[in-house]
Amino acid sequence: MQQTAETITVAAIGDLHVTENSVAPYREMFAEISRIADVLVLCGDLTNFGKRSEAEILAEDIRTCTIPVIGVLGNHDYECGQPEVVTEILHGAGMTVLDEQAIEIKGVGFAGVKGFMGGYGRGELAPFGEPIAKMFVDEAMNEARKLENGLRSLRTERSVAVLHYSPIAETLEGEPIEIFQYLGSARLADAIDRFDHVKAVVHGHAHHGTYEGQTVRGTPVYNVAQFVVREQFKRPYALLEI
Repeated sequence: MQQTAETITVAAIGDLHVTENSVAPYREMFAEISRIADVLVLCGDLTNFGKRSEAEILAEDIRTCTIPVIGVLGNHDYECGQPEVVTEILHGAGMTVLDEQAIEIKGVGFAGVKGFMGGYGRGELAPFGEPIAKMFVDEAMNEARKLENGLRSLRTERSVAVLHYSPIAETLEGEPIEIFQYLGSARLADAIDRFDHVKAVVHGHAHHGTYEGQTVRGTPVYNVAQFVVREQFKRPYALLEI
């Protein structure tokens, strides 16, 4: 893909769902991406159950990448209650796992968090009532705060927000509307729209969603769950010029 000196090519994919029975599941794809992109972004659900063995299999494939690899965890990576183990293994393979942190690559900033549930518009959950309901909303608010902190720390003119959960309802279209509030939170979009330097947002999670949407301020949002991207481009990853 042709690019100017001002742009970089970002390959993005979410929902890899590596299982402990997988054999080099993404090695060939990562090699292909390394030839045509400047950075690889992984948008959560990297493993199927958050098992050490699953993370180790993915880590072996990541080690073959010749470009920077960054990303966030997804809800599946928390299933076994050891996300820090998954993070450590992937970090050992050379991947930067974002969770409020930010990184700059070739003049483009990247900040990311997993995100959380919470809903959108009139369906957005409020911190009211039982303590457990307030805790649920607090988690959504905390993820949005972490994203805002990461984006604020960047000093680049262009940046990408990396998520697992969706910041908008538009890229969830195709999923049952009854589960939208479990697929993301508008609070993430509120954080993104505070910054002019965010040029794109990538997320996964919604396997049956829609590829492209935008925030209220018009920032492009891409659902790069591999099942959505494959239907759009006949390949499992998206290529974005930033």
